[in-house]
Amino acid sequence: MMSRLRFKKNSRRKSFPQSRRLYSNRKAELFGLPSSFRQLQTAIKRLSPSWQACIPLAAIIVLAWSCVAVAQEPVEGPTTLELKIGLDTLWVMIAGMLVFFMNAGFCMLETGFCRQKNAVNVLAKNLVVFALSTIAFWAIGFGLMFADGNDFVGLGGFFLNGADNSPVTGDAYQGIFSSLNWTGIPLLAKFFFQLVFAGTAATIVSGAVAERIKFVDFLIFSLLLVGIAYPITGHWIWGGGWLADRGFFDFAGSTVVHSVGGWAALMGAAFLGPRLGKYQDGQINALPAHNMSIATLGCLILWLGWFGFNPGSTMAADPNAIAHIAITTNTAGAFGGIAATITAWLYLGKPDLSMIINGILAGLVGVTAPCAWVNVPSSAIIGIVAGILVVFSVTFFDRIKIDDPVGATSVHLVCGIWGTLAVGLFSLGPDVPIRGEIPLYTAGPAAGLFFGGGLSQLLIQLLGVVSVGGMTVLLSTIFWLVLKAILGIRVTPEEELEGLDIGEHGMEAYAGFLKETTPGGLTGRVTGVAGSAGEVHGSY
Repeated sequence: MMSRLRFKKNSRRKSFPQSRRLYSNRKAELFGLPSSFRQLQTAIKRLSPSWQACIPLAAIIVLAWSCVAVAQEPVEGPTTLELKIGLDTLWVMIAGMLVFFMNAGFCMLETGFCRQKNAVNVLAKNLVVFALSTIAFWAIGFGLMFADGNDFVGLGGFFLNGADNSPVTGDAYQGIFSSLNWTGIPLLAKFFFQLVFAGTAATIVSGAVAERIKFVDFLIFSLLLVGIAYPITGHWIWGGGWLADRGFFDFAGSTVVHSVGGWAALMGAAFLGPRLGKYQDGQINALPAHNMSIATLGCLILWLGWFGFNPGSTMAADPNAIAHIAITTNTAGAFGGIAATITAWLYLGKPDLSMIINGILAGLVGVTAPCAWVNVPSSAIIGIVAGILVVFSVTFFDRIKIDDPVGATSVHLVCGIWGTLAVGLFSLGPDVPIRGEIPLYTAGPAAGLFFGGGLSQLLIQLLGVVSVGGMTVLLSTIFWLVLKAILGIRVTPEEELEGLDIGEHGMEAYAGFLKETTPGGLTGRVTGVAGSAGEVHGSY
Protein backbone atom coordinates (compact mmCIF):
# COMPACT_ATOMS: atom_id res chain seq x y z
CA MET A 1 0.00 0.00 0.00
CA MET A 2 2.74 2.43 0.99
CA SER A 3 4.74 1.64 -2.14
CA ARG A 4 1.72 2.37 -4.38
CA LEU A 5 1.18 5.73 -2.68
CA ARG A 6 4.88 6.66 -3.04
CA PHE A 7 4.73 5.69 -6.70
CA LYS A 8 1.67 7.89 -7.34
CA LYS A 9 3.29 10.83 -5.49
CA ASN A 10 6.48 10.52 -7.55
CA SER A 11 4.45 10.23 -10.73
CA ARG A 12 2.65 13.49 -9.98
CA ARG A 13 6.01 15.22 -9.14
CA LYS A 14 7.63 14.09 -12.42
CA SER A 15 4.63 14.90 -14.54
CA PHE A 16 4.39 18.54 -13.30
CA PRO A 17 7.25 19.97 -15.49
CA GLN A 18 5.97 17.92 -18.36
CA SER A 19 2.48 19.32 -17.96
CA ARG A 20 3.93 22.85 -17.78
CA ARG A 21 5.76 22.29 -21.05
CA LEU A 22 2.62 20.88 -22.60
CA TYR A 23 0.74 23.97 -21.45
CA SER A 24 3.33 26.28 -23.02
CA ASN A 25 3.27 24.33 -26.25
CA ARG A 26 -0.52 24.45 -26.36
CA LYS A 27 -0.35 28.24 -25.70
CA ALA A 28 2.16 28.73 -28.50
CA GLU A 29 0.02 26.66 -30.86
CA LEU A 30 -3.03 28.67 -29.81
CA PHE A 31 -1.37 31.96 -30.83
CA GLY A 32 0.11 30.44 -33.98
CA LEU A 33 3.78 30.82 -32.99
CA PRO A 34 6.35 28.84 -34.98
CA SER A 35 8.37 26.05 -33.51
CA SER A 36 11.62 28.04 -33.82
CA PHE A 37 10.19 30.67 -31.50
CA ARG A 38 9.19 27.99 -29.06
CA GLN A 39 12.77 26.66 -29.10
CA LEU A 40 14.14 30.17 -28.55
CA GLN A 41 11.78 30.68 -25.66
CA THR A 42 12.93 27.45 -24.11
CA ALA A 43 16.60 28.40 -24.57
CA ILE A 44 16.04 31.80 -22.93
CA LYS A 45 14.39 30.24 -19.93
CA ARG A 46 17.40 28.03 -19.42
CA LEU A 47 19.65 31.11 -19.09
CA SER A 48 20.59 32.58 -15.73
CA PRO A 49 18.73 35.73 -14.60
CA SER A 50 21.79 37.91 -15.29
CA TRP A 51 22.02 36.83 -18.92
CA GLN A 52 18.27 37.17 -19.36
CA ALA A 53 18.55 40.80 -18.15
CA CYS A 54 21.13 41.55 -20.87
CA ILE A 55 18.78 40.55 -23.70
CA PRO A 56 16.72 43.80 -23.76
CA LEU A 57 19.90 45.91 -23.63
CA ALA A 58 21.40 44.02 -26.59
CA ALA A 59 18.17 44.50 -28.54
CA ILE A 60 18.26 48.27 -27.93
CA ILE A 61 21.89 48.49 -29.10
CA VAL A 62 21.14 46.56 -32.29
CA LEU A 63 18.12 48.74 -33.07
CA ALA A 64 20.03 51.97 -32.43
CA TRP A 65 22.96 50.80 -34.54
CA SER A 66 20.61 49.97 -37.38
CA CYS A 67 19.05 53.42 -37.21
CA VAL A 68 22.47 55.13 -37.34
CA ALA A 69 23.52 52.99 -40.28
CA VAL A 70 20.33 53.91 -42.13
CA ALA A 71 20.72 57.62 -41.30
CA GLN A 72 24.29 57.88 -42.65
CA GLU A 73 24.77 59.00 -46.20
CA PRO A 74 27.71 57.74 -48.25
CA VAL A 75 30.65 60.22 -48.17
CA GLU A 76 32.98 60.54 -51.12
CA GLY A 77 36.69 60.09 -50.45
CA PRO A 78 39.32 62.79 -51.13
CA THR A 79 40.19 63.51 -54.72
CA THR A 80 43.62 62.87 -56.19
CA LEU A 81 44.38 66.60 -56.06
CA GLU A 82 43.41 66.80 -52.38
CA LEU A 83 45.63 63.84 -51.57
CA LYS A 84 48.54 65.45 -53.41
CA ILE A 85 48.10 68.72 -51.54
CA GLY A 86 47.99 66.83 -48.24
CA LEU A 87 51.12 64.81 -48.98
CA ASP A 88 53.02 67.83 -50.27
CA THR A 89 52.09 69.85 -47.19
CA LEU A 90 53.05 67.03 -44.84
CA TRP A 91 56.44 66.65 -46.51
CA VAL A 92 57.19 70.39 -46.48
CA MET A 93 56.21 70.74 -42.82
CA ILE A 94 58.37 67.77 -41.79
CA ALA A 95 61.30 69.14 -43.79
CA GLY A 96 60.80 72.55 -42.18
CA MET A 97 60.87 70.97 -38.74
CA LEU A 98 64.18 69.30 -39.61
CA VAL A 99 65.57 72.70 -40.62
CA PHE A 100 64.24 74.19 -37.39
CA PHE A 101 66.06 71.47 -35.45
CA MET A 102 69.29 72.75 -37.01
CA ASN A 103 69.09 75.52 -34.40
CA ALA A 104 70.01 72.87 -31.84
CA GLY A 105 72.97 71.93 -34.03
CA PHE A 106 74.17 75.52 -34.20
CA CYS A 107 73.75 75.80 -30.42
CA MET A 108 75.90 72.76 -29.76
CA LEU A 109 78.49 73.50 -32.45
CA GLU A 110 79.12 77.12 -31.51
CA THR A 111 79.05 76.50 -27.77
CA GLY A 112 81.52 73.65 -28.06
CA PHE A 113 83.87 75.67 -30.27
CA CYS A 114 83.89 78.63 -27.84
CA ARG A 115 85.31 78.85 -24.34
CA GLN A 116 83.35 77.71 -21.34
CA LYS A 117 83.07 81.17 -19.79
CA ASN A 118 80.93 82.25 -22.77
CA ALA A 119 78.75 79.14 -23.09
CA VAL A 120 75.57 80.71 -21.67
CA ASN A 121 75.93 83.71 -23.97
CA VAL A 122 76.32 81.56 -27.08
CA LEU A 123 73.39 79.35 -26.10
CA ALA A 124 71.18 82.35 -25.36
CA LYS A 125 71.93 83.96 -28.72
CA ASN A 126 71.19 80.80 -30.68
CA LEU A 127 68.00 80.21 -28.73
CA VAL A 128 66.49 83.67 -28.94
CA VAL A 129 67.52 84.36 -32.54
CA PHE A 130 64.78 82.14 -33.97
CA ALA A 131 62.16 83.85 -31.85
CA LEU A 132 63.32 87.21 -33.19
CA SER A 133 63.46 85.84 -36.73
CA THR A 134 59.85 84.68 -36.43
CA ILE A 135 58.68 88.16 -35.48
CA ALA A 136 60.74 90.00 -38.10
CA PHE A 137 59.94 87.63 -40.97
CA TRP A 138 56.23 87.51 -40.16
CA ALA A 139 55.93 91.28 -39.80
CA ILE A 140 57.92 92.43 -42.81
CA GLY A 141 60.47 89.96 -44.17
CA PHE A 142 58.17 87.49 -45.93
CA GLY A 143 56.35 90.32 -47.70
CA LEU A 144 59.56 92.01 -48.86
CA MET A 145 60.88 88.70 -50.14
CA PHE A 146 57.92 87.04 -51.86
CA ALA A 147 55.14 89.58 -52.40
CA ASP A 148 54.52 91.07 -55.81
CA GLY A 149 56.34 94.35 -56.27
CA ASN A 150 59.19 95.19 -58.58
CA ASP A 151 62.47 93.55 -59.56
CA PHE A 152 64.19 94.72 -56.39
CA VAL A 153 61.74 94.27 -53.52
CA GLY A 154 58.28 92.94 -52.71
CA LEU A 155 55.58 95.44 -51.81
CA GLY A 156 52.84 94.23 -49.50
CA GLY A 157 52.02 90.97 -47.78
CA PHE A 158 53.15 92.26 -44.40
CA PHE A 159 51.89 90.23 -41.44
CA LEU A 160 50.80 87.68 -44.11
CA ASN A 161 47.96 89.98 -45.19
CA GLY A 162 46.78 90.24 -48.76
CA ALA A 163 44.97 88.21 -51.37
CA ASP A 164 46.00 84.58 -51.69
CA ASN A 165 44.19 81.46 -52.88
CA SER A 166 46.89 78.90 -52.19
CA PRO A 167 47.20 75.96 -52.70
CA VAL A 168 46.06 76.81 -56.24
CA THR A 169 49.05 76.90 -58.57
CA GLY A 170 50.16 78.38 -61.88
CA ASP A 171 47.91 80.69 -63.86
CA ALA A 172 44.94 79.81 -61.64
CA TYR A 173 46.66 81.39 -58.63
CA GLN A 174 45.20 84.72 -57.55
CA GLY A 175 47.13 86.56 -54.88
CA ILE A 176 50.09 88.74 -54.09
CA PHE A 177 52.66 85.96 -53.57
CA SER A 178 52.97 84.99 -57.22
CA SER A 179 56.61 83.98 -56.88
CA LEU A 180 55.45 80.96 -54.84
CA ASN A 181 52.58 79.91 -57.09
CA TRP A 182 54.59 76.92 -58.32
CA THR A 183 54.11 74.97 -55.09
CA GLY A 184 50.69 73.57 -54.27
CA ILE A 185 50.62 73.92 -50.49
CA PRO A 186 48.78 76.38 -48.20
CA LEU A 187 50.26 79.82 -47.61
CA LEU A 188 51.10 79.16 -43.96
CA ALA A 189 53.11 76.08 -44.95
CA LYS A 190 55.05 78.21 -47.43
CA PHE A 191 55.69 80.79 -44.74
CA PHE A 192 56.88 78.25 -42.18
CA PHE A 193 59.37 76.65 -44.55
CA GLN A 194 60.81 80.01 -45.61
CA LEU A 195 60.91 81.18 -41.99
CA VAL A 196 63.27 78.43 -40.88
CA PHE A 197 65.63 79.40 -43.70
CA ALA A 198 65.60 83.03 -42.60
CA GLY A 199 66.39 81.97 -39.05
CA THR A 200 69.37 79.97 -40.31
CA ALA A 201 70.87 83.05 -41.99
CA ALA A 202 70.72 84.97 -38.71
CA THR A 203 72.20 82.09 -36.72
CA ILE A 204 75.29 82.03 -38.95
CA VAL A 205 76.25 85.49 -37.68
CA SER A 206 76.22 84.33 -34.06
CA GLY A 207 79.31 82.15 -34.36
CA ALA A 208 81.52 84.72 -36.08
CA VAL A 209 80.87 87.46 -33.50
CA ALA A 210 80.93 85.18 -30.47
CA GLU A 211 82.74 85.91 -27.18
CA ARG A 212 82.88 89.72 -27.46
CA ILE A 213 79.62 91.21 -28.82
CA LYS A 214 77.02 92.84 -26.63
CA PHE A 215 73.91 90.73 -26.36
CA VAL A 216 71.49 93.57 -27.16
CA ASP A 217 73.40 94.54 -30.30
CA PHE A 218 73.22 91.01 -31.63
CA LEU A 219 69.48 90.93 -31.05
CA ILE A 220 68.92 94.20 -32.90
CA PHE A 221 71.18 93.17 -35.77
CA SER A 222 69.30 89.87 -36.14
CA LEU A 223 66.00 91.74 -36.45
CA LEU A 224 67.46 94.02 -39.13
CA LEU A 225 69.07 91.17 -41.04
CA VAL A 226 65.98 88.95 -41.16
CA GLY A 227 63.54 91.82 -41.58
CA ILE A 228 65.38 93.84 -44.25
CA ALA A 229 68.71 92.63 -45.67
CA TYR A 230 67.96 88.94 -46.12
CA PRO A 231 64.54 89.38 -47.80
CA ILE A 232 65.72 92.08 -50.21
CA THR A 233 68.44 89.94 -51.78
CA GLY A 234 66.22 86.89 -51.43
CA HIS A 235 63.57 88.64 -53.52
CA TRP A 236 66.08 89.04 -56.34
CA ILE A 237 66.48 85.26 -56.57
CA TRP A 238 63.50 83.44 -55.04
CA GLY A 239 60.96 86.26 -55.19
CA GLY A 240 60.98 86.65 -58.98
CA GLY A 241 63.41 89.59 -58.96
CA TRP A 242 65.98 90.73 -61.47
CA LEU A 243 68.49 87.95 -60.88
CA ALA A 244 65.82 85.31 -61.41
CA ASP A 245 64.85 87.07 -64.64
CA ARG A 246 68.43 86.76 -65.85
CA GLY A 247 68.57 83.02 -65.17
CA PHE A 248 70.39 82.92 -61.83
CA PHE A 249 69.70 79.67 -59.96
CA ASP A 250 70.16 78.73 -56.33
CA PHE A 251 68.10 75.67 -55.45
CA ALA A 252 68.28 75.64 -51.63
CA GLY A 253 70.30 78.69 -50.65
CA SER A 254 74.08 78.60 -51.02
CA THR A 255 73.77 82.32 -51.79
CA VAL A 256 70.30 83.24 -50.53
CA VAL A 257 70.95 81.82 -47.04
CA HIS A 258 74.58 80.88 -46.47
CA SER A 259 76.44 83.60 -48.34
CA VAL A 260 74.14 86.31 -46.98
CA GLY A 261 74.72 85.05 -43.44
CA GLY A 262 78.45 84.74 -44.19
CA TRP A 263 78.79 88.29 -45.53
CA ALA A 264 76.94 89.70 -42.51
CA ALA A 265 79.12 87.61 -40.19
CA LEU A 266 82.31 88.79 -41.90
CA MET A 267 81.39 92.45 -41.47
CA GLY A 268 80.46 91.87 -37.84
CA ALA A 269 83.77 90.16 -37.07
CA ALA A 270 85.65 92.95 -38.84
CA PHE A 271 83.92 95.78 -36.96
CA LEU A 272 84.19 94.01 -33.61
CA GLY A 273 87.86 93.18 -33.93
CA PRO A 274 89.56 90.05 -32.61
CA ARG A 275 89.17 88.61 -29.14
CA LEU A 276 91.69 89.67 -26.53
CA GLY A 277 94.83 87.59 -26.79
CA LYS A 278 94.06 86.11 -30.19
CA TYR A 279 96.77 88.01 -32.05
CA GLN A 280 99.77 89.12 -30.02
CA ASP A 281 103.35 89.98 -31.00
CA GLY A 282 102.72 88.93 -34.56
CA GLN A 283 101.60 85.48 -33.45
CA ILE A 284 98.26 83.72 -33.82
CA ASN A 285 97.34 82.31 -30.44
CA ALA A 286 94.91 79.44 -30.27
CA LEU A 287 91.94 79.90 -27.96
CA PRO A 288 90.85 76.25 -28.01
CA ALA A 289 87.31 74.98 -27.92
CA HIS A 290 86.14 73.90 -24.48
CA ASN A 291 83.95 70.94 -25.47
CA MET A 292 84.52 69.09 -28.72
CA SER A 293 81.97 66.47 -27.75
CA ILE A 294 78.99 68.81 -28.07
CA ALA A 295 80.59 70.44 -31.13
CA THR A 296 80.61 67.03 -32.81
CA LEU A 297 77.02 66.44 -31.74
CA GLY A 298 76.14 69.80 -33.28
CA CYS A 299 77.72 68.76 -36.57
CA LEU A 300 75.70 65.56 -36.68
CA ILE A 301 72.46 67.44 -35.93
CA LEU A 302 73.22 69.89 -38.74
CA TRP A 303 73.99 67.02 -41.11
CA LEU A 304 70.59 65.53 -40.29
CA GLY A 305 68.89 68.89 -40.70
CA TRP A 306 70.33 69.26 -44.19
CA PHE A 307 68.09 66.40 -45.32
CA GLY A 308 65.23 68.80 -44.70
CA PHE A 309 67.11 71.85 -45.94
CA ASN A 310 67.90 70.59 -49.45
CA PRO A 311 65.31 67.88 -50.29
CA GLY A 312 62.58 69.96 -48.62
CA SER A 313 63.21 72.78 -51.07
CA THR A 314 61.30 70.77 -53.65
CA MET A 315 58.26 71.94 -51.64
CA ALA A 316 56.45 68.91 -53.03
CA ALA A 317 56.50 65.19 -52.26
CA ASP A 318 58.30 64.29 -55.49
CA PRO A 319 59.92 60.92 -54.73
CA ASN A 320 62.54 61.00 -57.51
CA ALA A 321 63.65 64.56 -56.74
CA ILE A 322 63.74 64.04 -52.97
CA ALA A 323 65.80 60.86 -53.24
CA HIS A 324 68.24 62.36 -55.74
CA ILE A 325 68.78 65.53 -53.70
CA ALA A 326 69.23 63.57 -50.47
CA ILE A 327 72.00 61.48 -52.06
CA THR A 328 73.83 64.42 -53.64
CA THR A 329 73.61 66.27 -50.32
CA ASN A 330 74.95 63.37 -48.30
CA THR A 331 77.69 62.60 -50.83
CA ALA A 332 79.00 66.16 -50.80
CA GLY A 333 79.02 66.28 -47.00
CA ALA A 334 80.85 62.95 -46.74
CA PHE A 335 83.50 63.85 -49.32
CA GLY A 336 83.89 67.29 -47.76
CA GLY A 337 84.69 65.75 -44.39
CA ILE A 338 87.20 63.32 -45.88
CA ALA A 339 88.87 66.04 -47.96
CA ALA A 340 89.18 68.36 -44.96
CA THR A 341 90.64 65.54 -42.86
CA ILE A 342 93.35 64.76 -45.40
CA THR A 343 94.08 68.43 -46.08
CA ALA A 344 94.41 69.29 -42.39
CA TRP A 345 96.59 66.21 -41.86
CA LEU A 346 98.98 67.25 -44.64
CA TYR A 347 98.84 71.03 -44.10
CA LEU A 348 98.60 71.30 -40.32
CA GLY A 349 100.28 68.02 -39.36
CA LYS A 350 97.29 66.51 -37.53
CA PRO A 351 93.75 65.43 -38.46
CA ASP A 352 92.17 68.31 -36.55
CA LEU A 353 88.62 67.44 -35.39
CA SER A 354 87.43 71.02 -35.81
CA MET A 355 88.54 70.88 -39.44
CA ILE A 356 86.74 67.57 -39.96
CA ILE A 357 83.55 69.13 -38.59
CA ASN A 358 83.88 72.23 -40.74
CA GLY A 359 84.78 70.09 -43.76
CA ILE A 360 81.50 68.18 -43.51
CA LEU A 361 79.55 71.41 -43.17
CA ALA A 362 81.52 72.95 -46.03
CA GLY A 363 80.54 70.11 -48.35
CA LEU A 364 76.90 70.47 -47.33
CA VAL A 365 76.93 74.23 -47.92
CA GLY A 366 78.71 73.80 -51.25
CA VAL A 367 76.11 71.41 -52.67
CA THR A 368 73.10 73.38 -51.40
CA ALA A 369 72.76 75.48 -54.58
CA PRO A 370 73.33 72.76 -57.22
CA CYS A 371 71.98 69.68 -55.40
CA ALA A 372 68.95 69.24 -57.69
CA TRP A 373 70.78 69.82 -60.96
CA VAL A 374 73.99 67.79 -60.71
CA ASN A 375 74.70 64.08 -60.75
CA VAL A 376 76.18 62.18 -57.83
CA PRO A 377 79.82 62.13 -59.05
CA SER A 378 79.67 65.91 -59.50
CA SER A 379 78.37 66.30 -55.95
CA ALA A 380 81.40 64.36 -54.71
CA ILE A 381 83.74 66.76 -56.54
CA ILE A 382 81.85 69.76 -55.14
CA GLY A 383 82.27 68.33 -51.63
CA ILE A 384 85.99 67.64 -52.10
CA VAL A 385 86.70 71.19 -53.27
CA ALA A 386 84.66 72.64 -50.40
CA GLY A 387 86.50 70.49 -47.84
CA ILE A 388 89.88 71.69 -49.13
CA LEU A 389 88.75 75.31 -49.36
CA VAL A 390 87.53 75.49 -45.78
CA VAL A 391 90.91 74.48 -44.30
CA PHE A 392 92.82 77.12 -46.23
CA SER A 393 90.10 79.69 -45.67
CA VAL A 394 90.26 79.36 -41.88
CA THR A 395 94.00 79.95 -41.89
CA PHE A 396 93.63 82.82 -44.40
CA PHE A 397 91.19 84.75 -42.21
CA ASP A 398 93.50 84.23 -39.27
CA ARG A 399 96.39 85.71 -41.24
CA ILE A 400 94.39 88.86 -42.01
CA LYS A 401 93.28 89.00 -38.37
CA ILE A 402 89.58 88.35 -38.90
CA ASP A 403 88.76 86.44 -35.73
CA ASP A 404 85.98 83.93 -36.33
CA PRO A 405 85.79 81.56 -33.33
CA VAL A 406 83.81 78.85 -35.14
CA GLY A 407 84.84 79.27 -38.77
CA ALA A 408 81.38 80.43 -39.84
CA THR A 409 82.75 82.80 -42.47
CA SER A 410 84.86 80.09 -44.05
CA VAL A 411 82.07 77.51 -44.07
CA HIS A 412 79.10 79.62 -45.08
CA LEU A 413 80.57 82.49 -47.09
CA VAL A 414 83.50 80.90 -48.92
CA CYS A 415 81.79 77.57 -49.55
CA GLY A 416 78.48 79.28 -50.26
CA ILE A 417 80.18 81.21 -53.07
CA TRP A 418 81.79 77.99 -54.32
CA GLY A 419 78.45 76.17 -54.34
CA THR A 420 76.79 79.00 -56.27
CA LEU A 421 79.50 78.92 -58.93
CA ALA A 422 79.30 75.12 -59.03
CA VAL A 423 75.86 75.47 -60.63
CA GLY A 424 77.55 77.07 -63.62
CA LEU A 425 80.17 74.32 -63.73
CA PHE A 426 78.35 71.04 -63.07
CA SER A 427 74.66 71.45 -63.92
CA LEU A 428 73.58 68.88 -66.51
CA GLY A 429 71.08 71.10 -68.30
CA PRO A 430 67.31 70.65 -68.59
CA ASP A 431 65.76 67.60 -70.25
CA VAL A 432 68.98 65.58 -70.07
CA PRO A 433 68.15 61.95 -69.19
CA ILE A 434 70.42 60.33 -66.61
CA ARG A 435 68.40 57.17 -65.88
CA GLY A 436 66.70 55.67 -68.88
CA GLU A 437 64.43 58.27 -70.46
CA ILE A 438 63.76 60.29 -67.30
CA PRO A 439 65.49 63.73 -67.26
CA LEU A 440 66.95 65.00 -64.03
CA TYR A 441 65.02 68.26 -64.39
CA THR A 442 62.91 69.95 -67.02
CA ALA A 443 63.24 73.57 -65.85
CA GLY A 444 66.38 74.97 -64.33
CA PRO A 445 69.87 76.20 -65.17
CA ALA A 446 71.52 75.71 -68.52
CA ALA A 447 74.25 73.10 -68.81
CA GLY A 448 77.39 74.03 -66.93
CA LEU A 449 80.88 74.57 -68.28
CA PHE A 450 81.96 70.97 -67.67
CA PHE A 451 78.87 69.59 -69.41
CA GLY A 452 79.11 71.44 -72.68
CA GLY A 453 77.21 74.58 -71.73
CA GLY A 454 80.03 77.08 -72.01
CA LEU A 455 80.44 80.10 -69.73
CA SER A 456 76.94 81.57 -69.93
CA GLN A 457 75.49 80.01 -66.77
CA LEU A 458 78.74 80.47 -64.85
CA LEU A 459 78.82 84.21 -65.62
CA ILE A 460 75.23 84.61 -64.47
CA GLN A 461 76.09 82.81 -61.22
CA LEU A 462 79.10 85.07 -60.75
CA LEU A 463 76.91 88.13 -61.27
CA GLY A 464 74.62 86.89 -58.52
CA VAL A 465 77.50 86.29 -56.11
CA VAL A 466 78.89 89.80 -56.61
CA SER A 467 75.55 91.63 -56.49
CA VAL A 468 74.19 89.81 -53.43
CA GLY A 469 77.55 90.17 -51.68
CA GLY A 470 77.71 93.88 -52.43
CA MET A 471 74.19 94.59 -51.15
CA THR A 472 74.65 92.50 -48.01
CA VAL A 473 77.98 94.14 -47.21
CA LEU A 474 76.45 97.57 -47.73
CA LEU A 475 73.41 96.98 -45.52
CA SER A 476 75.39 95.08 -42.86
CA THR A 477 77.96 97.86 -42.70
CA ILE A 478 75.21 100.43 -42.15
CA PHE A 479 73.61 98.30 -39.44
CA TRP A 480 76.88 97.65 -37.61
CA LEU A 481 78.06 101.28 -37.80
CA VAL A 482 74.74 102.63 -36.52
CA LEU A 483 74.74 100.14 -33.64
CA LYS A 484 78.37 100.94 -32.86
CA ALA A 485 77.65 104.68 -32.78
CA ILE A 486 74.51 104.44 -30.65
CA LEU A 487 75.08 101.51 -28.29
CA GLY A 488 78.62 100.31 -28.80
CA ILE A 489 78.86 96.76 -30.09
CA ARG A 490 81.64 95.30 -27.95
CA VAL A 491 81.73 94.45 -24.25
CA THR A 492 84.41 95.95 -22.03
CA PRO A 493 87.80 94.22 -21.71
CA GLU A 494 86.98 93.36 -18.11
CA GLU A 495 83.74 91.66 -19.11
CA GLU A 496 85.49 89.80 -21.92
CA LEU A 497 88.18 88.48 -19.58
CA GLU A 498 85.66 87.49 -16.95
CA GLY A 499 83.38 85.94 -19.54
CA LEU A 500 80.15 87.07 -21.11
CA ASP A 501 78.20 84.57 -19.04
CA ILE A 502 78.81 86.70 -15.96
CA GLY A 503 78.98 90.13 -17.59
CA GLU A 504 75.96 89.77 -19.88
CA HIS A 505 73.79 87.18 -18.11
CA GLY A 506 74.92 87.03 -14.49
CA MET A 507 75.25 83.26 -14.48
CA GLU A 508 77.59 80.42 -15.41
CA ALA A 509 77.13 77.37 -17.59
CA TYR A 510 79.55 75.33 -15.48
CA ALA A 511 79.38 76.60 -11.90
CA GLY A 512 82.46 75.73 -9.86
CA PHE A 513 84.75 75.07 -12.85
CA LEU A 514 87.77 76.90 -14.22
CA LYS A 515 87.78 80.60 -14.97
CA GLU A 516 90.05 82.49 -17.34
CA THR A 517 91.84 85.52 -15.91
CA THR A 518 94.38 86.18 -18.65
CA PRO A 519 93.92 86.34 -22.41
CA GLY A 520 96.23 83.43 -23.12
CA GLY A 521 95.61 80.90 -20.40
CA LEU A 522 94.15 79.86 -17.06
CA THR A 523 95.00 80.66 -13.53
CA GLY A 524 93.09 79.38 -10.56
CA ARG A 525 91.86 76.10 -9.21
CA VAL A 526 89.21 73.54 -9.93
CA THR A 527 86.69 73.52 -7.10
CA GLY A 528 84.69 70.36 -6.54
CA VAL A 529 81.47 69.80 -4.69
CA ALA A 530 83.27 68.92 -1.48
CA GLY A 531 85.72 71.81 -1.77
CA SER A 532 88.71 69.84 -3.06
CA ALA A 533 91.17 71.75 -5.21
CA GLY A 534 93.91 70.99 -7.69
CA GLU A 535 96.40 73.01 -9.67
CA VAL A 536 95.67 73.84 -13.28
CA HIS A 537 98.25 73.57 -16.04
CA GLY A 538 98.13 74.08 -19.78
CA SER A 539 96.35 76.50 -22.05
CA TYR A 540 92.62 77.12 -22.29
